[in-house]
Order: sequence, then C-alpha cells, then structure tokens
Amino acid sequence: MSGIELARAYWADIVRPILDRELPGVPRAVGRLGGGSDVLGLDDDTSRDHDWGLRLTLLVPAEHVHDVDRVLAASLPASYRGRPTAFPVTWDPTVRYRVEVASPADLVRSRTGLDVGDGLTPTDWLSLTGQSVLEVTAGPVFEDTSGEITALRERLSWYPHDVWLHVLAADWTRVEQELPFVGRTGQRGDDLGSRLIAARLITALVRLGFLLERSWPPYPKWAGTLFARLPVAPSAGGHLVGALAAATWEERDAALRAACEALHERQRAVGLPALDGPACEPFYDRPFTGLRGIPQVLRAAVTDPAVRSLSHRGGVEQWVDDVGTLTDAGVRPRLAACE
Repeated sequence: MSGIELARAYWADIVRPILDRELPGVPRAVGRLGGGSDVLGLDDDTSRDHDWGLRLTLLVPAEHVHDVDRVLAASLPASYRGRPTAFPVTWDPTVRYRVEVASPADLVRSRTGLDVGDGLTPTDWLSLTGQSVLEVTAGPVFEDTSGEITALRERLSWYPHDVWLHVLAADWTRVEQELPFVGRTGQRGDDLGSRLIAARLITALVRLGFLLERSWPPYPKWAGTLFARLPVAPSAGGHLVGALAAATWEERDAALRAACEALHERQRAVGLPALDGPACEPFYDRPFTGLRGIPQVLRAAVTDPAVRSLSHRGGVEQWVDDVGTLTDAGVRPRLAACE
C-alpha cells in the first residue's frame, strides 16, 4: 500500500468518523499534503524507514484548529492496519499523532512564506521553489467542503505569463554564461573542471525542461525521476545523460549543444517566443559551443513593467542552492525582495 492509499484509508475508516461524530458542523478539507515522497506518489519500500506512516493534512477554519486537535488526541486509536498512529519524525522527536491540523491559509503560508489569498506580486512568485509549491499542490485532496484549499492550489498552479518568461530567460542566461567553458576547460586539459561546469549546466537545463512544460520542479532527489516523465524528456534527456557520461570535452560539448537544441525546439512547439533557426552557434572563432540570444527574445516579449524591472537572475531557486535557505519559507521572500 502506498502512502497515499494508506492516508485515504486512514481518513475514511478512522479520522472522518471521529469528526462526523464529534465536530459535524466544522468545515474541513483533508488530503495528503506537505513533505514526503508519498505526496509525489514516489514512495517505495525504502521510504518506510522514517517519516512514513499514518499521515494526513486536515484543514479547518483557524478558530477550530484547537478543538479539532483536542478531539483527535483524545479519540484516535493507538494503531491502524498494524501501524502506530503516534510516532516521531525527523523534525519532531515527540511521539504524537501525525494528522497536521491547520487552517488552509496557514498551511500554504508554512510552505510558501506567503499569503497567497491576498494575491502575489512578481517578487512573491520569485520567492517560491518548485518543492514549496508541490507541498501544497501535488498531493491529493480527499474532501474539501469549503473549497478554500482548492482555490489556493489553483492560484499556485503556475506563474503568470510574464513571470514565466522571466524565469525561463534567467535559466537560459545561466546556460549562455557558462556553455563555452565546457570546451575551454577541456581544451586546457582540465577534465574535472569541464565536468563540473557541465553538471551545473545540466541542472539549469533540467529546470528549463520543467519550466517549458509548466511543471513545478521537485527537490533534487526526485528531479530526474519526474523530468523523465515530461514531454520534452525523449528529445532532451538522452543528451543530458550523454553529457554527464562523455569521456571527452568534445563529446560533452556536442551533447550539451544537442540538449539545448531540443529544449529550444520544445520552447517553440509550446508557443513561447523562440529564435528563428538554431539555439546554438560557435563561440567567436573558438571550437566551443555558444548560445544565441534566447534570453533576449524571451525578455523582449515581457510587457508587465513590474516584471521588466526585475534583475536577470530570476527566482531564488535559480541563484541559491543552499538547502537550508531553500527550505526556509521565512527567508526566501526576504531574499527575493533584494532586487
């Protein structure tokens, strides 16, 4: 049984009957949201050694959170289907039940750092990571009597169009800045340096794949797994793997060039601004690949003055890679505001 299947059964057999009996008039939404591989539908036997089990997200109006918490603490059985209802997790060693009770707005704020119901500015959008949004939008909602969490999930479904163009341009800019260095380092005999730069570029190119498909990227552990399911993966994925496996800088350079071309073709196919002709060209008179003006084409299509005024570095996730920072919903909005 997957984590989502277990959560659905736990709700239907145990938690819902308690609430129907004890607090029948309280509006509620329930699902399996938040962190955990099971939220993405990617849990397996290995996932069960920590933080896996009888977990639910139960959303009620803020004034009812305390009462719901109290009722569940008093009424939940010690176990269900052979698994304990109370157990420790890595972020909380307390042995307690793992039904997360919160208001819809507080749940979203805890993951994103934002009051999504008030509307989001371009800078707010840039503070989001794909994983923070997926912790609100990826998991299933089993029931939503008020519709509030459903509406909040819809607001986070994807970037506004001009912000989308802006973050696409930011990742293409990163590729533009470093693509020729894969060959230059290799030419000087620095194979490790060439591989390091290639790996950095592949990170940006994988993220571009998610962006082109209007799909929020997860944190790195699952990026390759979910990238492989994207429509662009058959044309670009093999080249990305080839770049990582290449024995020479020439092979590495060629594979990255092919990946860029595949992603650019996908950009054109989905109706986004693209160049006439190829994505890549020689880097001056040197035998290395350079990128043509894809970032400039994207930025030229932005019409919102607030987005046009943003720096070219893009979202926080595109220029920060510290895990502690990216998982801190309080820090990310402050960083994004440092425009």
